Amino acid sequence: MFTSSLRNVREGSAAAQAGAGTGLLAGRTAIITGAAGPNGLGRAMARLFAAQGAQVAILDLDKTQAADAAVDIGVGHIGLACDVTDMAACEDVVRQLDTRWGRIDILVNNAGLTQSLGVMDIEHHNFNAVIDVNLRGTLQMSQAVIPRMRTGGKGSIINLSSIAALSGGTVFSGAHYCAAKAGVLGLTKALARELAPDRVRVNAICPGFIATDFTKARLAPGMLSDILTGIPLGRAGAPDDVAGCALFLASDLSAYCTGIEISANGGALIH
Repeated sequence: MFTSSLRNVREGSAAAQAGAGTGLLAGRTAIITGAAGPNGLGRAMARLFAAQGAQVAILDLDKTQAADAAVDIGVGHIGLACDVTDMAACEDVVRQLDTRWGRIDILVNNAGLTQSLGVMDIEHHNFNAVIDVNLRGTLQMSQAVIPRMRTGGKGSIINLSSIAALSGGTVFSGAHYCAAKAGVLGLTKALARELAPDRVRVNAICPGFIATDFTKARLAPGMLSDILTGIPLGRAGAPDDVAGCALFLASDLSAYCTGIEISANGGALIH
């Protein structure tokens, strides 16, 4: 039943509008970074959060794409430009949203960057770019919202790590990406411990192979069947599979969970 309801979210803004004011996130506000892509993890999370009653802010590098994505998920949501590697931009967008909403309840650090490079091909600029977006961007957006969450007396921060952080790599990731996403897990645990007295929970999701536009575009002939042989559930993940994990962590269903990581990988990595 739950899987079916997630699929229904794909139908778009009608479901989102119908869920306004009700649901697991009714009355809450949520920021999701890197969520403008039409078939990515961020958009799936935005749709599901909206359908569950949240007011959602979609952040991405392109303001027009972010605004269009906000329209897609329904009335009352907002799309803003934000480069998570720019601390001033993070603080500015959070200031705008705090003024608009009067509170910040949920942050999903979804913005990411991966590069498929062998270890000897990773140059200084490659390393810096991947670390800056995945790790420093996660820290900076968290730093921007933490004072508001502390003032509100509660909050949920959800960081997107990766199966690569646990397994040492995937077909789409280099060593620097694995290091950045492993860093996200360490950061998640450190923030969870420090912020627990403020009732701010911090958790992570580690997606495995998810069928997004990004992964589909990079699949060579025959690659998908090889990948699926390593997934016990026998299928690629869908963005909605990750969105369901995010909903759990954002809502009171996970009220006693902080510092944890959820592996959404179909059993590809069981440990």
